Amino acid sequence: MENALEAAIKAVGTAQKFAEKIGVTPQAVSQWRRVPALRVLAVEKASGVSRHDLRPDIYPREEVAA
Repeated sequence: MENALEAAIKAVGTAQKFAEKIGVTPQAVSQWRRVPALRVLAVEKASGVSRHDLRPDIYPREEVAA
């Protein structure tokens, strides 16, 4: 199963392009197990992958009252 970070990289194309779009090195990205908190919004903007999927611990989905 693909995780949100892998989906974000895939949405941009390559890890190199992904790193360039968010202003980090490809080496930094290769060390991430999950997106660092300070990079979540940049990754969301660059890839279209929701912040809720990237870091649900920081950006939980709101429950909608029925």
